Amino acid sequence: MTDGMFSEVLKTFLVKYGKEWDGREKHKIVGKTPLEEAAIIVEDYGLPCAKHEFVNEVYSMFSDHLCKVKALPGANRLIKHLSCHGVPMALASNSHRATIESKISYQHGWKESFSVIVGSDEVRTGKPSPDIFLEAAKRLNMEPSSSLVIEDSVIGVMAGKAAGMEVVAVPSLPKQTHRYTSADEVINSLLDLQPEKWGLPPFQDWIEGTLPSEPWYVGGPVVKGLGRGSKVLGIPTANLSTEGYSDVLSEHPSGVYFGWAGLSTRGVYKMVMSIGWNPYFDNAEKTIEPWLLHEFDEDFYDEELHLVIVGYIRPEANFPSLETLITKIHEDRKVAERALDLPLYSKYRDDPYLKITSSKGQ
Repeated sequence: MTDGMFSEVLKTFLVKYGKEWDGREKHKIVGKTPLEEAAIIVEDYGLPCAKHEFVNEVYSMFSDHLCKVKALPGANRLIKHLSCHGVPMALASNSHRATIESKISYQHGWKESFSVIVGSDEVRTGKPSPDIFLEAAKRLNMEPSSSLVIEDSVIGVMAGKAAGMEVVAVPSLPKQTHRYTSADEVINSLLDLQPEKWGLPPFQDWIEGTLPSEPWYVGGPVVKGLGRGSKVLGIPTANLSTEGYSDVLSEHPSGVYFGWAGLSTRGVYKMVMSIGWNPYFDNAEKTIEPWLLHEFDEDFYDEELHLVIVGYIRPEANFPSLETLITKIHEDRKVAERALDLPLYSKYRDDPYLKITSSKGQ
């Protein structure tokens, strides 16, 4: 929930020492206690301050930004779902108890949903030791073997398994799933969690193979892609630049989505799209690749394209062959086409954002 915000604070903090945070230590500090994080950064950057000074200053700056922190995709949905079904929940973190409570105070309904909160300052040893999780189970009056841990860090997965618990990993760092092999399951995001696998009540909000969402918006001129849409896949994607959409890309996990697309000179069309690194092609950067579900006679590079994304279909996945990838993409198309005929989704076809005035006519 807070990794991106912490990186922003570190950037600001390091400037005064003439240093630049480039994210290279991010994989080292995910899930660590505050003092462990401080020790790593102070040493790697050669900072002329003690780790306790680092913690005091950086976490003071961090506290000022907590009101801006957004929950991970699917977190509010999951917490509300489990809370409504009376499932006891604990929040166990390597952060200190006071920091945890500050973080969740800005998330509606979280404080009431977690009956137990355990910070690293309340146990002998933080993760990867099992102490935090064992203490959480004890306070919940639950057997560790009957508990499910959902973790985003490698050391958190290690701690959960050491506690004798089942663990679902939701990696916080992109393209790092290979580091989470000790988890019982690794999923792309909380949107993909299937509670019934773990003896919990199943979600009931999937509709025709899709998960509805509040609409979100992306737009810009159509740009040339990597040359593989039409040439390799036989699927002409209308690629958008990711410039200016870093916040949107960080808020929405990689995967396949769908919605409506408006072209400035052509009208509104059904659309299915992928966001992510496309494991089969191993993109270096996260991309936005919409596929307008219509046969066009010509290219329309540089034309203004607006997207209203209204739901989610599936996580990003790798495939053993190009043929299986193409087959899956066409399955996604069928799912999107059917779903967009439902009133729940079809109403967004008239969203004002899709009505673009052509700049060519001005």
